[in-house]
Amino acid sequence: MTVARKMLQTAVSAGVEICFANPGTTEMAWVSALDQISGLRPVLCLFEGVCTGAADGYGRMKGAPALTLLHLGPGFANGIANLHNARRARTPVVNLIGDHATRHQDADAPLASDIESLAKPVSAWLRSTSSPEAASADLGEAIVESGGCPGQVCSLIVPADLAEASLSGPPPSPRPRRTPPKVAADTIDAVARQLHQVTEPVTMLLGGNALSREGLEAAGRIAAKTGARLVTETFPARWERGTSVPAAERLPYLPEQATAFLGKTECLWLAGARSPVAFFAYPDIPSVIAADIPRCVLAKPEEDAAQALIELADALDAQAQPPFAPRVAAPPLGTGGLDPLQLGAILAHRLPEAAIVVDEAATSGLPFSLAGSGAADHTLLTLTGGAIGQGPPCATGAAIACPDRTVIDFQADGSAMYTFQSLWTQAREGLRVITVLCANRAYRILRVELARAGVAEPGPHARALTSLESPTIDWVLLAQSLGVPGERAATSEGFDAALRRALAAEGPAFIEVVL
Repeated sequence: MTVARKMLQTAVSAGVEICFANPGTTEMAWVSALDQISGLRPVLCLFEGVCTGAADGYGRMKGAPALTLLHLGPGFANGIANLHNARRARTPVVNLIGDHATRHQDADAPLASDIESLAKPVSAWLRSTSSPEAASADLGEAIVESGGCPGQVCSLIVPADLAEASLSGPPPSPRPRRTPPKVAADTIDAVARQLHQVTEPVTMLLGGNALSREGLEAAGRIAAKTGARLVTETFPARWERGTSVPAAERLPYLPEQATAFLGKTECLWLAGARSPVAFFAYPDIPSVIAADIPRCVLAKPEEDAAQALIELADALDAQAQPPFAPRVAAPPLGTGGLDPLQLGAILAHRLPEAAIVVDEAATSGLPFSLAGSGAADHTLLTLTGGAIGQGPPCATGAAIACPDRTVIDFQADGSAMYTFQSLWTQAREGLRVITVLCANRAYRILRVELARAGVAEPGPHARALTSLESPTIDWVLLAQSLGVPGERAATSEGFDAALRRALAAEGPAFIEVVL
């Protein structure tokens, strides 16, 4: 038996079910081994950033790692941006990276690179296998270390000759996965005492699994008991929303807006969230948001924040049921041009029960974000690390993790072009993904940033660097060329009708919304 086959058997025995792959010559041993085992589904992605973004979406929804199969350092480098997002989301991902055969590594071949240096910034666990005997155990350890929820990115580098070697004996027995550490009982008791004594309302900043249904229900009980305000991180990894889930407000993106949003509160309690900071440095604006508000920690990001909230609600004897949001009413449908407000209202109204929404709509997405608490119950995945090009592959992975749920990729046009190859994988695998692409023909966020930098009238070069026109991308034709049926909508009525058709169809669909 080859080492590659034994490694994949180890992965299957450890519960890994999917491999997002873009292999090359150094990975042929694993490609061949996939035909010799059962239980591991290979999915071809046409770009490594699709592999890693799909693994992120899969891991967020499944709570278990997917395997990626990547080709040498350059192939891995193509996937780093979405691994950065996965790292920020604390998603379990295991990267299997092929390397040149050991006897070939001194030759400095054209594709040779320092893979470890490339992988280190996005990998919580990193190893280069040194012998055929160690390879399967190394992969098993990577799977264990990737954990569940929260998870982490783990990367294993294996030279081609080690993967091709023959080895007898059974694969190593699977080990139990990591579980998030619980918050100490003393901490829960101390927080309960402090909340009993507060004279002004506090704000609870929620992240991680605090935004699960169980976490939000407990947070809602605490809010009803204490008057606490519930706020989420700006870009939560996974957020359960809808009319039957206690609502939380989303911290604004721009730092001055976030500071004003938090206002005056006695304390900012962190439950699975990091203390908020600005995305970028701006003149005369502090890096730390609302630095004058004291921070208190209920649960660290790596801890089980949902369980901590449940125990805190019990300690407070918080039994009251939280209020629920009314269902989003049907918006008036006009025949004129479509804007983000109408778009968000229609999407929230039409959203099917148990949908998964991947939100990379950027400047066009705020109205839906506000209306989402009144939509049917759904899961929201957002751009945790700010590296754009996450939406299409993340939706692809989420659809594979949850084949019985409708996935909607709510997508900006500027970032879609980074990983639009995802639609080919969606078509090939027959995935239930509806891409709603907001076509404003520009990198609108960069125009916002130019204005914030004092550039009221951008010159021709600045305008050219923020424009997606000349030529204008034919998104519908592009989607169709990748195997996904598409149509274009420019009015409220047109989008509503297109969305209803997409929801009634089977397989992937694409709607370009002209804004």
